[in-house]
Amino acid sequence: MIDTIAAAAVDAFGLTDRGLVRDANEDHFVIAQVNKSIEVRQTSLPPDDVGRHFETAAAYLFAVADGVGGRPEGDLASGRTLSAMLSYLAKAASCFQGLNATAEEALLEKLEAAVRDVHEGLVDEYGGVTSKLPATTLTLVLLVWPRAYHIQVGDSRAYVRRGGRLQRLTRDQTLGEYMVSLGAWTDEQAAKAPAAANLSSAIGGSELLPVVGLIDLTPGDTLLLCTDGLTKHVSDEQIDSTLARSDSAVSTSTKLVEDALAGGGTDNVTVLVVRTG
Repeated sequence: MIDTIAAAAVDAFGLTDRGLVRDANEDHFVIAQVNKSIEVRQTSLPPDDVGRHFETAAAYLFAVADGVGGRPEGDLASGRTLSAMLSYLAKAASCFQGLNATAEEALLEKLEAAVRDVHEGLVDEYGGVTSKLPATTLTLVLLVWPRAYHIQVGDSRAYVRRGGRLQRLTRDQTLGEYMVSLGAWTDEQAAKAPAAANLSSAIGGSELLPVVGLIDLTPGDTLLLCTDGLTKHVSDEQIDSTLARSDSAVSTSTKLVEDALAGGGTDNVTVLVVRTG
């Protein structure tokens, strides 16, 4: 998909793969454009989950969600979360034009509220027993050029590559990251601890701690959203090297998934690449 928002061309593509070990794929992704109507350009969601929504605005929604293993119906949780984000986009589209500081704060609050609504819906549906809830991560970027609003729950990641350098926009919400932030573990200890990968926050989990932020993009920046099926097997250095090439979003996404599979493919892997300029 290649489109133009204001002064920046946007080339975006997403790809998801079951991997080499898992029996099913519980990841989902979505790329959606709002321009008088929301047009879903590409998604792994079933047609019934996408629906039709419309409003007037100019924006993009990019999102990946990873159903949590060891829980029932992870694909349900990830799919329902992305469907809810599409519904949110339709309702909030009218405020994308001419955002000021007050409207921007309201937009971020509504984005977080939409995530909490999905979580509370799952809790109600399953009787409040959190150990039985379907759960999912979520990493989402709402692009209203040049500003990219992002929200994260769990350990799926968002990166931006600009000026020849890869930067991580999100921080994994895991026990390992938490212990490192406290100074209780070193990075090396966290890498070796079996419990380090346990999520400290998830939609449908016992704790939900959405983190929101924003960044202004410039033409030439590249965004990457991915599930941990990529980062388990592909280092940040490898990711940086792949994003540094001038390949299309399709080629770049394909290469990253191939690298994850070559590295072991022990998990579902989903990548979503956004080239600008």
